[in-house]
Amino acid sequence: MNKVVGVKFKNNGKVYEFDSGHFVLKKGDKVMVITEEGPAVGCVCTEPQDRPGTAPNRPLKKVFRLATPEEIERYEESCRMEEEILHYCYRKVKELGLPMSLVTVERRFDGSKAIVYFTADGRVDFRELVKMLVRRFKTRIEMRQIGVRHQAKMVGGLGTCGRVLCCATFMNSFAPVTIKMAKEQNLSLNPGKISGMCGRLMCCLGFEEEFYRIVKKGLPKIGKKVATPKGQGKVVRQNVLKKTVIVALEEGEEVEFRAEELQGGNDT
Repeated sequence: MNKVVGVKFKNNGKVYEFDSGHFVLKKGDKVMVITEEGPAVGCVCTEPQDRPGTAPNRPLKKVFRLATPEEIERYEESCRMEEEILHYCYRKVKELGLPMSLVTVERRFDGSKAIVYFTADGRVDFRELVKMLVRRFKTRIEMRQIGVRHQAKMVGGLGTCGRVLCCATFMNSFAPVTIKMAKEQNLSLNPGKISGMCGRLMCCLGFEEEFYRIVKKGLPKIGKKVATPKGQGKVVRQNVLKKTVIVALEEGEEVEFRAEELQGGNDT
C-alpha cells in the first residue's frame, strides 16, 4: 500500500493528507498536487507513513509529481505576493475606514486571481477597495467574507487544552454546538471556559455528546429516590465517566454507587 504524507500550502495552514503514489518523499519536499481549485505546490510536512486502520475509508488524492525548480520559484513568489497584497489591503482598509477585519490572502498558483478573506459584522461596500487592488496588482481580486469560526480555522493557534485547534487540523466542517451540550457534560457554564479562540462554543463539546447521552440513559436522574445496599436515598450527582451516581442517604451520608447496585431509579 502506498504511503500517506501530510502536505500544507501555507506555513501556518492546515495539513492535508495525500497518497504519495510511487514517489519516495521526505519532510521539506515541494510537490505538485491537483486540488479542487486547480494545480498547487505544497510542502511535505510529515514523514511518509502507513494509513491508520482507523482512518475513514475514503480515497486520497495522489501527489502528482515533485515540483520543478521553476514551479518552486513561482510558489515562493506567490507567497511573497500574498503578503504584499495583504499589507497593501490593510493600509487601504484603514484609509477608507471600512468596518472589516482582514484574515488572509490566497493567490492561485497560475496567478489568475487572488482571494482576500475578511470578517465583518455586516455587509461591507468594498468596491473602491477592489478597484485599488486591481490597479495595483493587475490581477482579478475576489473578496470573500467568512465567519469567526472559519477565521480560526484559517489562522490556527492553540486551544485551552494546549493542542493545535481541532478546526485547523482534522475538522472538515462545522457542526452545531449548543449550551445544552455543556450542561449535559456537567461543565462550567462560564463563557470564558467553554468558548474557543473564535469566541464561539468550543467544537469539542460535541465530540463526546453521544457518549454522555447514551450513558445517562442507564443512570438514575438527579433527585430520584433509590434503594441502595445501605438504605434509601436520593441521587444528588452523576459521574458519567465512571458510570456512577452519588446518593445522599437518609442519615445524611453521601455514597457513590454503580447504577446496577440501585433499585427504583433506572427508569430514565
